[in-house]
Amino acid sequence: MSAPAPTLEDAIQAALATVDDPEIRRPITDLGMVKGFTVIGSVVKVELLLTVAGCPLRDKLTTDITAAVTTIPGITGAEIDFGVMTEEQRKALQASLRGGGQAEEPVIPFAQPGSRTRVYAVASGKGGVGKSSVTVNLAAALARRGLSVGVVDADIYGHSVPRMLGVDGRPTRVEDMIMPPQSHGVKVISIGMFTAGNAAVVWRGPMLHRALQQFLADVYWGELDVLLLDLPPGTGDVAISLAQLLPNAEILVVTTPQTAAAEVAERAGAIALQTHQRLVGVVENMSWLELPDGSRMEVFGAGGGQTVADSLTRTVGASVPLLGQIPLDTRVREAGDGGTPIVLATPDAPAAKALDAVAAKLAVRRESLVGKPLGLSVTTKR
Repeated sequence: MSAPAPTLEDAIQAALATVDDPEIRRPITDLGMVKGFTVIGSVVKVELLLTVAGCPLRDKLTTDITAAVTTIPGITGAEIDFGVMTEEQRKALQASLRGGGQAEEPVIPFAQPGSRTRVYAVASGKGGVGKSSVTVNLAAALARRGLSVGVVDADIYGHSVPRMLGVDGRPTRVEDMIMPPQSHGVKVISIGMFTAGNAAVVWRGPMLHRALQQFLADVYWGELDVLLLDLPPGTGDVAISLAQLLPNAEILVVTTPQTAAAEVAERAGAIALQTHQRLVGVVENMSWLELPDGSRMEVFGAGGGQTVADSLTRTVGASVPLLGQIPLDTRVREAGDGGTPIVLATPDAPAAKALDAVAAKLAVRRESLVGKPLGLSVTTKR
């Protein structure tokens, strides 16, 4: 007996299942957002439930739903009737996204044994070495390679990641869960999204710890391949909290070539000895300025990155490579100010190529051992 032919309702349901919520990146049908639909002539009227009344992505949902249903023969348009989820529906959505239950204290998914997310903490000994520029460009380059990427702007006092990635929206809340804004394929969270204007953040250690914990546990990141954290300079409260909350994070040290910066960068990297975290490597930023005649001007000296890598290798007793040297280029600054990282804005620039080469070395998905045979055999002792 042959299967019955699909009805128009089946076709509409299937079309709606291809539309992802712009923030959660899962089908709106799976999220319980489609309350129902009716067909009036050649137009589909869809009743859609938003997580919050002021959802900034209504137009995106309207466009995507219209595009999906108008692929069905005989359907020429769509009308979206927006509603809002009840408190019970939001709680059900939250429980679903978190795996069916809610613990008293939200867990940090990246710290769990089965996590496949590579976590890179981008650190520097002092400010002004371009750590944030390196972070956002690595994030954009990794996302362009097809990886799912998130960035935590953990530099609470000196947050700058939203501007550099062109994020001007605010996170959406679903009960006590936060949906991070996205830009250039990268999910982003920063304390700057919760402050008024350019207000200063004046917090002490415990509040910094709690903010980092919320960024990691309360934000719905989905299945990330890579999470980058832009740390504040030095070895203060946030670096210590990171070691407690994400002991599996790998530290990437950014320095500039001059001796003074390199010496301070060594201290930032050496914290791995106390926290037992892995040092993934060193990036030397502002290595040289390429002149019109093809020669190089070493504005900040030379050799600092390799010096830091060699020193940390001796300190930790394991190889800490110099992953790359990034030329000094005004376009890096211009792209950051404009909200489009140079790896996307001017991918052929020498600095962009150098940053992309570093990203290539970091673009490795972590494989989980859960459910995999380890090749062990059991012998019976007689």
